[in-house]
Amino acid sequence: RPHPGPRGRGGSERRLALKRLSLLLLVVSLASPALAGQGAQAEAVPVRLTLDDAIARARDTSARLASFTALARAASEGVRGAGAGRRPDLDVSAGYTRNSNVPELVLAIPGSPPRTLFPNLPDNWRTHAGARFPLYTGGRVGSEITAATEMERAALSDRAAAGNDLVAETHIAYVNVLFARENVRVLTEALASYESHLKDARHRQELGLAASNETLAVMVEREQAELARLQSENGAAVAMANLLRLVGLPPGTAVELDPAPEASGSSREGVEDLVKRAAAGRPELEALRARIRSLEATQKVARSGSRPQAGLEAGWDYTNPNLRYVPWEAKFRSAWSVGVGVSWKILDGGRSGASAAQAQAQADALRAQLSDLESRIRLDVTTRRLELDTALAGRAVARRGIEAGRDGLRVARDRYKEGVLSSSDLLDAETRLLRAELDVSLTEARIQVAAANLTRAVGR
Repeated sequence: RPHPGPRGRGGSERRLALKRLSLLLLVVSLASPALAGQGAQAEAVPVRLTLDDAIARARDTSARLASFTALARAASEGVRGAGAGRRPDLDVSAGYTRNSNVPELVLAIPGSPPRTLFPNLPDNWRTHAGARFPLYTGGRVGSEITAATEMERAALSDRAAAGNDLVAETHIAYVNVLFARENVRVLTEALASYESHLKDARHRQELGLAASNETLAVMVEREQAELARLQSENGAAVAMANLLRLVGLPPGTAVELDPAPEASGSSREGVEDLVKRAAAGRPELEALRARIRSLEATQKVARSGSRPQAGLEAGWDYTNPNLRYVPWEAKFRSAWSVGVGVSWKILDGGRSGASAAQAQAQADALRAQLSDLESRIRLDVTTRRLELDTALAGRAVARRGIEAGRDGLRVARDRYKEGVLSSSDLLDAETRLLRAELDVSLTEARIQVAAANLTRAVGR
């Protein structure tokens, strides 16, 4: 055998290098999907939310609540501005004026040197500092402060009402997602049961033990369940989009939800007790009452215009020339003044009376709205309480329906296997269980929604 030369050894080394490179590429190609899957899994880590977390996030990110917060802050600044009416006003001004030259007035008396009475002073410099302090305003300042304070309370009550609405809306959206997903789960399990039944029906039809209509009936029920599942999936997607909007998460965010706390039994408080709590706790009522008080204070502000006004004024001037000094000279001199001013507008053409009457009419309108709101709140509390009681009563019925449906399906399957029960009867048993399971899901959702609505109606 001939001894391999240098060229033969080089070819072997190249083949070995190619094998190593191919092995490396194979390892990389196998590892890349796994690494990519781990990266995608890390990116798709779902956000976990409890009901309390969802409500807290909704409060932090709600643009509507932020709007009411800004309005409350504006009302607070209005109170500060009204309070400034009790503090003195200070102002400082300075100016320069150039006048045309005029002949000087010189008085010449025999035996005395000439004396300039009115000199030519074309350059005039003036610096003034003044202060004004109200002594009596006929109740105007105090009423303005009261009106602004009540408007601030109304704005804060509006914000509280918006917060209660947001909590109820977030609670209901959270529950809707949970029970839409539960419906999808129930319908998915039902589809598996219908698939098994359909397979068995087709087998029996092939053996000549069942008619084609039985197979078609199972197919129809399966397709209806598939359609219901699709509708539930779409409903869950819409409910999730609404929840993401409320909690401030980007669309499409994967979210894991904890089960909502089970609503307890009906409260021992009677309807009248709940109505009293609502009358004391509903922010909407307090907002209307505060606005009525604000308009009552506005009436006093309007009437104060026909009452005397008194104020203290003080000033300090540093001017060149200072005309209070005689003879006038082109030099800076200071002077001060202090005084008390009183004014009384005897006739204003009825403007004050018209403004007071306008505020009175607006207050009367709000009083009518307050009375209407109180009656609607009573109805709202009564309705929500009855809805919760009805939903809670339906919970036991729905759960017993699950037990009866499962037991009925078990018996139907046994009898179907023994050949003493038709396929349609088995199909009816499967459909009854499906409806019972969906009824339980719907009942729990109604309980949660009714509890959230009652909490909102009472003003918590």
